[in-house]
Amino acid sequence: MERLSGLDAAFLALETPADHMHVMAVAVLDPRTSPGGFTAATVKRLVEERLPNIPAFRRRIVEVPFNLHHPLWVEDPDFDLDYHVRQMAVIAPGGTRELAALVGDIASWPLDRTRPLWQLWVVEGLEDGNVGLIAKVHHSAIDGAAGVDVLAQLVDLEPTQPRAEPDELEPWRPDRVPSDIEMIVGSMVSIAKRPVQMARAGLHLTRGLVRLGQRAREGSMSGGAAPFTAPRLTWNGSITPHRRVAFATISLADVKEVKDAFGVTVNDVVLAMVAGALRRYLEARDELPDRPLVAVVPTNERTESTQGVVGNVVSAMFASLPSEQADPVARLAAVAESMSVAKRTHRDIGGTLLGEWAEVATAPILQNGIQLYRRFADRVRPIHNLVISNVPGPPVPVYMAGAQVVSLVPMGPIFDGAGLNVTVLSYLDRVDVGFMACRETVPGVWGMATAVPDAMAELVAAARAATSGERHAEIDEELSEASLPVAVEVDLTDGAADLVADAYPDAG
Repeated sequence: MERLSGLDAAFLALETPADHMHVMAVAVLDPRTSPGGFTAATVKRLVEERLPNIPAFRRRIVEVPFNLHHPLWVEDPDFDLDYHVRQMAVIAPGGTRELAALVGDIASWPLDRTRPLWQLWVVEGLEDGNVGLIAKVHHSAIDGAAGVDVLAQLVDLEPTQPRAEPDELEPWRPDRVPSDIEMIVGSMVSIAKRPVQMARAGLHLTRGLVRLGQRAREGSMSGGAAPFTAPRLTWNGSITPHRRVAFATISLADVKEVKDAFGVTVNDVVLAMVAGALRRYLEARDELPDRPLVAVVPTNERTESTQGVVGNVVSAMFASLPSEQADPVARLAAVAESMSVAKRTHRDIGGTLLGEWAEVATAPILQNGIQLYRRFADRVRPIHNLVISNVPGPPVPVYMAGAQVVSLVPMGPIFDGAGLNVTVLSYLDRVDVGFMACRETVPGVWGMATAVPDAMAELVAAARAATSGERHAEIDEELSEASLPVAVEVDLTDGAADLVADAYPDAG
């Protein structure tokens, strides 16, 4: 039994009938390497075997009376694995869009807080004989990095089958659920530490603001993004409980090619790609604003001492998405500059600040705050337009209960005021992109997904043009410095010879 951290409790407190705070992932698996196939029974055996290494799967929430303090995680005395692992079939023909429609339906239901906050759905009927696995876990239990850790517990590097039988498993003893009196007393002891925690958080915030003020005076904050500067889009208002999802895939080699050509980061390329896809979507709907969009980019704040921590160890940065820029190179440069400013701001404020203030905030404060914002979400300037997460996945093939994972698409939650979430995960030589959207406020979400490959191709073409231009410039410079007469033979590689022939057609 343990108390939720402030951030974990915040994701519970922020949940409303419309704002579901669960994260999701969809895996497509090839069952041909799994003897006996890949079914719900297979997954139950796998989960049962690995449960000792996945503590979040057996813990449920116990609320403290009067919301005096953050809730408790308790090993559920009534844990029922059959409730959490289910099986169903997708409608024919079982393609990507049919699978996405099913995921959207499952995403529209909140998780039951009287049970551990997760579910797995085995999906039959996919094309090519593949099988789907839909995972749904509450954000209070895991963040993106912790989700990858949970995945690591359920997969293997070879197609091995679950081995343990129930009578071979280590005995498990659930927690005793504490009484109301025990929880109240424990909360009062913990609350006594809050003045110290609040003073520490206030001191860190003050120091961060001083550093930010100094940077602003030096003029090193230009090019960055800030909250409440986002243009209003159709999805920047109150959301409904209904979800629609879409998927896209691009090549990891393409992302790295663009990164290397322009000397930026993988995350810069991902953000520029999303900006390009949103430009196409908004242009088609005649809704493209004349200033950059603002994205919240979650960041993993795990250190050496907090590696392996289950739950949320995250912060966030604000990034500019210059979708109004027609030139993909200018778009990428603006993203890179914005992220550079965001990282400096993040360092100045400190990655632990969000967690520190969440630790001292109470559930009523958070709930009243979200209710107030929900009431005015359609009338005030949006805090941000969307959330974009980029999570590195396994670079090698992985197997689940013997079945090879073919693809893995992540999706994050949406909020009132920002009804769109884009989550990106790399696996093997591919990058999968998941769009989670409010069904009513984000019409045609597949228009965004189908624009992703074109937006990536645009960046790749720009990277190749830039690289080719650099090679032309290098050859020009070498020839100029050598002052070679036309008759002199120069030993060049085939590629360089072609470039010279193109640049100097009269040279022979």
